[in-house]
Amino acid sequence: MTRALIADDERLMRDQLRARLMEVWPQLEIVAEARNGEEAVTLTAQHQPDIVFLDIRMPVLTGVDAARQIAQLPTYEEAGGWPGCEIVFITAYDQYAVQAFEQGVVDYVLKPAERERLQVTMERVKARMLDRARQSANGNDGSNDASAPLPAHTPGMQQLLQRLAAQISPQSPPKLQWIQATVRQGIQMIPVADVLFFISDEKYTRVQTATLEALIRKPIKELMEELDMSLFWQIHRSTLVNTKAIAGVSRDERGRQLVSVRGHSEKLEVSRSYTGLFKSM
Repeated sequence: MTRALIADDERLMRDQLRARLMEVWPQLEIVAEARNGEEAVTLTAQHQPDIVFLDIRMPVLTGVDAARQIAQLPTYEEAGGWPGCEIVFITAYDQYAVQAFEQGVVDYVLKPAERERLQVTMERVKARMLDRARQSANGNDGSNDASAPLPAHTPGMQQLLQRLAAQISPQSPPKLQWIQATVRQGIQMIPVADVLFFISDEKYTRVQTATLEALIRKPIKELMEELDMSLFWQIHRSTLVNTKAIAGVSRDERGRQLVSVRGHSEKLEVSRSYTGLFKSM
């Protein structure tokens, strides 16, 4: 049975969407309901649903910010096989949502949820889920399309979330242009455009350019909120790579994808959740 989570700060809207979903998809199981974005992230991690319905404007965390955090939740081998989830936004603000969402990156439901539009959305979601199931059944190695990223993990989705966040919060700060990092015993200002990749561990994030290596105390999740995600792609939970620095992608003897970076000899592993970024390889 397909499992879903509904997140909306208005109880009547949650009730209305639940009722409409039962009409268009009776087999869908609503496993949890959240009243704000923070609850949505927590309950998604707890229940690992197949679909998460997120109201764009919610207290504590907006639906956009919640989607960003959900995209960072462990998937596949890191979470016992959970493949992540489809994101469907709930919005009353069709003046920007419809145009953005109908590009096909992600689906949406307008408030109040109408049966006809919801039916279209659910058919599209079902088709994507069925396609991934078929790919999984036909795959012949550990790096097939079954582990392709879901919308929340793709660069296109990350860029869409940035645009929506800017529209919801017009006063958001400009994208990061400089990194203040520790180099040996001093502090150095590094242009973001010069960074080849970022790799995080438990305490630090390594900043690598063609000429130096530095450390900062900022996790990947925070960097993604500050960087221009049209320039950087996430290829692992702990790795961001500058798209202009990608020289190519190869596979090792275990079938894992490895990204070669111009100006540096190190190869960066692509985790299973992000192999779909390089489907042609």
